[in-house]
Amino acid sequence: MKAESFPSAALSPELQAIRDFLAECMPFEQLADGELDRIAGAMEIDYFRRGHVFTSHEDPGGLRILRSGAAELRAEDGRLVDRFGETISFNLMGLSQEQPGIRATLIEDSLIYRLPEPAYQQLRLQHRDFDRFFHSQRNRRVRRAARRETNPSEMMKQLRDLMSTQLLWVEPGVSIQQTAQKMTERRVSSAMIMDHGPEQGGRLLGIVTDRDIRSRAMATGIDAQAGIDNIMTKDPVTIDAEETLFDATLFMTQRGFHHIPVKDKDTIVGMITSSDLMLARRDDPVYLVQHISRQQSVEGLRKIIGLLPDLLVQWVNAGIRASQVAHLLTAISDAVTVKLITLAEQELGPPPRPYCWLGFGSQGRDEQLLGGDQDNALLIADGLEPAEAVWFEKLAHRVCDGLNACGYVYCPGGVMATTDEWRQPLSGWCNTVDRWTRSPTADAVMRVSIFFDLRAIHGDASLCRQLQQHMLKRTGGNTIFLAALAENVLDSPPPLGIFRRFVVEHNGEHADELNLKKRAVIPIVDIVRIHALAHGITEVNTLRRLHALVRQKALTIGDSRNLEDALRVIQQTRVEGQVRQLMNGEKPGNYLNPDHLPKLVKKQLRDAFGVVVDAQQAVKLSYRPGM
Repeated sequence: MKAESFPSAALSPELQAIRDFLAECMPFEQLADGELDRIAGAMEIDYFRRGHVFTSHEDPGGLRILRSGAAELRAEDGRLVDRFGETISFNLMGLSQEQPGIRATLIEDSLIYRLPEPAYQQLRLQHRDFDRFFHSQRNRRVRRAARRETNPSEMMKQLRDLMSTQLLWVEPGVSIQQTAQKMTERRVSSAMIMDHGPEQGGRLLGIVTDRDIRSRAMATGIDAQAGIDNIMTKDPVTIDAEETLFDATLFMTQRGFHHIPVKDKDTIVGMITSSDLMLARRDDPVYLVQHISRQQSVEGLRKIIGLLPDLLVQWVNAGIRASQVAHLLTAISDAVTVKLITLAEQELGPPPRPYCWLGFGSQGRDEQLLGGDQDNALLIADGLEPAEAVWFEKLAHRVCDGLNACGYVYCPGGVMATTDEWRQPLSGWCNTVDRWTRSPTADAVMRVSIFFDLRAIHGDASLCRQLQQHMLKRTGGNTIFLAALAENVLDSPPPLGIFRRFVVEHNGEHADELNLKKRAVIPIVDIVRIHALAHGITEVNTLRRLHALVRQKALTIGDSRNLEDALRVIQQTRVEGQVRQLMNGEKPGNYLNPDHLPKLVKKQLRDAFGVVVDAQQAVKLSYRPGM
């Protein structure tokens, strides 16, 4: 359907609506009023149902603008290039010149305005800034696609893109000599012992490496005709194909492993080896973690942590996404904590009984950025004697003092292992959880909100698992407790007021600014947490919680994707704001002035905040009746 053309002085109400909408879209807002009137008259209007696909080889050209709905661009191989909604425009013909085979798929029912190709090209010829916008926009989209395919940091590539898939497997009865011959023929340094091949869904029984054959067979004189299962490492640790090379490097460095089989769900699909770790350079996060592990003083750790602001700027400017940056910074924070614990144990002697150092909040969720304070605790095995309690108190003070010296400042609310309440045996913690969930006062809900995002940082992780299972049992069917949590969720609306205007601070140091952490990130974290607790989800990372909720059908794919997208937009805006602050010589924080943001980013934030508002209403309907 094509809109009729009218003189600019006599626009019909329908054309006026189109013209007013275009004035809110980039880059149309920079055009003169008369030009907008003319363009409105040239627009074609169509409605398409969700799932409709625009392909580049059949496309007549023209600029499409989403009036309502949402779409995604995918490359010919199915890789996601971009996902966008209302006011965003795209020219498939232009995009296909640098990304052949690209297609656009509507992921919601959509109303689309289309400016025919001749009129679109005429605008680009007549208006230089208009032309520049679409030229750079096309490049940005293609660049985003390239980033997803070849991440700027090799260390953040998924293992499925790096692992060796030339797998050698043998049955348990095959001799050591035969296995060594097969390894030589295939030029591999390891063999997996399985009852059947990976393609038949075989079970992994063990793994043998070159080193095993040297140290466990040749060096000990064992008969070369003995079965390979006599020298294999039984039930080897595996890693998921979706994990990154960074994850594998940390894991292998900490455990001293040289080979790890890679799984996709329950199937062995590859092998990652120590040779893959040679990518580490001085500016890689893995180098930092390894360097941290070699320090022998708090001062040495403090100097390394002093490098983080510059590295954050490098990582973000290189295109590493906010979720990956948070993962890197959390891994470094974990490494500092572990090293401080190790130094303390060297001074205090071995622990008198098993314990687990717990991380909470953003560290527990693996979502830490710069500027956060400490949130930690000590979980000790039951049977604690008074003399032993003194050892753990000393440990807590040495570690928390060291973290503070390194820039991870003391928690203003005292949520640290140095506080008696946050340093307890397992039974004491279980009693505390029972009290919090039985009488959910405002203070208890605040503490629970921190405590339920817990993760084992060092020590006996089984203690952490026992405590988490106890917590989930106490929350799953506890409607009164969940209602109290819901009240807490609803007390933190996102900073979006009437007519989608930002609600900023009115006075003080941060007047006219938004607190993206407190008013935008934390509400999403709270929403996802309450769903996770209600459904017994053990994951604590917000994105992984969302994926687990979809698997349990506790959230729809659409609701989960909306919250995930909203969190990514907010976190990316937040981390880019921290980079701008650092480059201006300022201390990185969580506040920013929305007037200083590009128009497109402001619109994305408004959309993200709108998703949070809808999700909070769903929480109200699901959990508030428990009051």
